[in-house]
Amino acid sequence: MKPRIRYCRTPAGRVAYATSGTGPALLCDSGWITDLHGQLDLFAYGDFIERLAERFTVIRFDKPGCGLSDRDGIDLSFDGQVAAALAVADAVGADRFRLFGASQGGQLAATIAARYPDRVEALALYGVCASGRDLAPAEVRESVVALVRAHWGLGLRALAGAFITDPTAEDLAALTRFQQASASPAAAARLLEVYYDTDIRALLPVVAAPTAVLHREADKGTRFELGREVASLIPGATLIPLPGSSHLYYHGDWTAVLEAMLGFLCEPASTGPQLTNRELEVAGLVAEGLTNQAIARQLAVAPRTAEAHVENIRRKLEVRSRAQIAAWVTEHRLRG
Repeated sequence: MKPRIRYCRTPAGRVAYATSGTGPALLCDSGWITDLHGQLDLFAYGDFIERLAERFTVIRFDKPGCGLSDRDGIDLSFDGQVAAALAVADAVGADRFRLFGASQGGQLAATIAARYPDRVEALALYGVCASGRDLAPAEVRESVVALVRAHWGLGLRALAGAFITDPTAEDLAALTRFQQASASPAAAARLLEVYYDTDIRALLPVVAAPTAVLHREADKGTRFELGREVASLIPGATLIPLPGSSHLYYHGDWTAVLEAMLGFLCEPASTGPQLTNRELEVAGLVAEGLTNQAIARQLAVAPRTAEAHVENIRRKLEVRSRAQIAAWVTEHRLRG
């Protein structure tokens, strides 16, 4: 079903938005450029949103200058984008909401959570970095922005390999249709430029909402280490490593991303530490004295995935050492 589009005035210009589903409000920013209508046909994006709408009132919007939003007289600055997202939440009457932000949208979502803690109930980030400058060397960033501005099609082809793994001709055609509807070359280049110039490191330690950082281990667009940095800077955040290399969460094994996200956003509130089944398994192996390398071999995962799980366990249990994890496991088993 195609979305019913509505409009609201924002400090950045008039913005198009759509809602679907019922349940708690979930405000979504899917990243760099958007198209409320056509994006639903891009890879598994429509299926992803439909599944989310089974649990939440999903609120999507076109960024200023994108899709069905105003294209003239708009503010494409990062603060303008933040103001537009909040105006959309106000328009649908969502005083408090959960937030999902992917890639550049993750920077925006984390900023809203830091600046407006009374409005954000939980925060899920995917494929995010703290600073856009870390995505590529300066000369590469400048060249990509210039190419997008000069020739949208060539610019997109230059970026396609960062978005999805080994894009086929059909993949490129789908991305081309999407980009032609999403934004003009000038707007796309400016939004990319803003992304590259945005650094939210100083804001991340202020985020108080429960936070999960989802990141594919071989993400070609945003290195796994950059997502790990974001998780380390947000107090109590959980890093959820995922298999795969596509930067787009709705490409490749999108159901793994969805299930991890739902597992976090739908998790009931609890006064005690809540470890996932995999984290309980890892904690048990730590208690047996296994190193991270040995845990990785036992579970057939990458060593950094095992390391990330151990770090998450430490954060959740608020302990510093492996011995303290082992002690918690022993106590947990005695109480069970």
